Amino acid sequence: MPAASAAKPRPLQGIDRVAALLMAMGTPAANRVMKHFEPDEIRLITRSIASLKPVSTAQIESLVEDFASNFAGGANLVGTVADVERLLQGVLPPEQIADIMNDIMGAANQSIWDRISTVNENVLATYVAKEHPQTAALMLSKVRPACAAKVLSFIPEDKRNGIMRRMLTFKPIVDATMQVIERTVHEDFMMNFSRNAGADPHARMADIINKMDRDAMETVLASLASTRPKSAEILKGLLFTFDDIVKLTPRARTALFDQVPTDKLVLALKGTDPEFREIILQSLGARVRRMVEQEMAGSEPAPAKDVMEARRTVTDLALDMAGRGEIEISSGTEEDAYVR
Repeated sequence: MPAASAAKPRPLQGIDRVAALLMAMGTPAANRVMKHFEPDEIRLITRSIASLKPVSTAQIESLVEDFASNFAGGANLVGTVADVERLLQGVLPPEQIADIMNDIMGAANQSIWDRISTVNENVLATYVAKEHPQTAALMLSKVRPACAAKVLSFIPEDKRNGIMRRMLTFKPIVDATMQVIERTVHEDFMMNFSRNAGADPHARMADIINKMDRDAMETVLASLASTRPKSAEILKGLLFTFDDIVKLTPRARTALFDQVPTDKLVLALKGTDPEFREIILQSLGARVRRMVEQEMAGSEPAPAKDVMEARRTVTDLALDMAGRGEIEISSGTEEDAYVR
């Protein structure tokens, strides 16, 4: 049969395109890229490489040209949920794609108002009271009802009544306008939350008490409760200790411990009960969990001071991440929220 009539190579799809590009890069460059993949992704890619059929020079050139043209069009790098789903087609099985898309949609649907609802009501009331009554009414109509009720209790009665009347007379707001309002609130309030909280004396005091050990913390709170019970109650809502980490959502714990050095985590877990330790270990990737378990099994007892310092490192990181809006420090109910 003449060479011209030979069957053309099958077009590369999905994970095979990735595998071919990595092979074309050469080992040093491919190694640098592969470090950024998850273990499951690496398994898929390596399986594809192992079973990859011969790839022609023309196919490689086409792949590189596609990559270069997409990369050059930087404006197209603004991603959407649809982009994610399209990217995954042919790379992962349908059931895995469905799981990932459900997770992404859940995160996308978590609005700015859900995050604002976790802010200390006293801090939020201070911000709302300075806004135009119409803006205040809009914000309080969007946050969780329990949060709105507590915020309104801090606002003077005459202004509170006016805000509530406006909340009753709202007309639907078009999506484009609502997006502008949400972006403004996010930039003006949530992105400056650490500064707003730092201006509040209770938040500042909570930062100080959070640095104390457990016994000293309880002594201070007991003393305040006997002389200034309302302040003690506000402070309890602002405090966050190492023991409270188990109250974080699984996603928040995973995000937190992704940034905690292994040696600090091993120290922090010393002396914890098995149930608490298991919750923390479940937040780690399989490889990191094995490392932590091996180090804990073979490590010597550590000074209590070092353990407390490691735990404080973890809680300080959690508070910083919450201040930046990266995680929510909450026990999972509207009544039991911990924020910086």
